[in-house]
Amino acid sequence: MFVVLLKFTENKARAGKFMDGHKAWIQRGFEAGTFVLMGSLQPNLGGALVAHGATRADLEAFVAEDPFVAEGIVTPEILEITASRADERLSFLIG
Repeated sequence: MFVVLLKFTENKARAGKFMDGHKAWIQRGFEAGTFVLMGSLQPNLGGALVAHGATRADLEAFVAEDPFVAEGIVTPEILEITASRADERLSFLIG
């Protein structure tokens, strides 16, 4: 399982221009079953995603396709978590 942090850079003001592409990229991640959760980093620092069922290499390649990443609007950070315990509702995340 991975947590993907997408932290705004000094190019944050350009986000509006690439928002449709960014949203389409997120949708593709959910449709593929890779993303299981997304949300905003507060206060207005960027976004975060929880990814599951992908290799690190595949996830890194997919993250690079995000228009926000490609245009330098956000800097991605991918954190890998080896889950060892979860509520039964999240048991699918245990590897």
